[in-house]
Amino acid sequence: MERFIENAMYASRWLLAPIYFGLSLGLLALALKFFQEVFHILPNVFGMAEADLILVILSLIDMALVGGLLVMVMISGYENFVSQLDIKEGTEKLSWLGKMDSSSLKMKVAASIVAISSIHLLKVFMNAQNIPDSKLMWYVIIHMAFVLSAFAMGYLDKLTKYESS
Repeated sequence: MERFIENAMYASRWLLAPIYFGLSLGLLALALKFFQEVFHILPNVFGMAEADLILVILSLIDMALVGGLLVMVMISGYENFVSQLDIKEGTEKLSWLGKMDSSSLKMKVAASIVAISSIHLLKVFMNAQNIPDSKLMWYVIIHMAFVLSAFAMGYLDKLTKYESS
């Protein structure tokens, strides 16, 4: 009975595979939205104010960072929790593939969230004249919560690695 339960629990990791595949569909949706924005801006680029162009470009950078985050979570999560990726020899391989454990994945996700939040905050500040001060304050507080969380996670990760060695 114990062996059956252990095998069933171990096999249940495959329930994550469709979730990681679903993230690839999310990446496709993000790519479609990215190019929709690019095609929308191109005909209007000469008539746009510089600040508006910068805001659109920051949105594109934001989408690129989210896309990179999706790829990291999708591939690392699959490899860490479901099955090792079987990439043929001679095929292009990401340098971090097989080297990112769940702890380093969490750190990369936290750093990506801080970067995405920073870009969002920059977009808000560029439009600050149209946003009430109380809302600006909350944007900064939320961003600082992300920064402090990432810092705390990194510090705790460093402590646990130091103690285990």
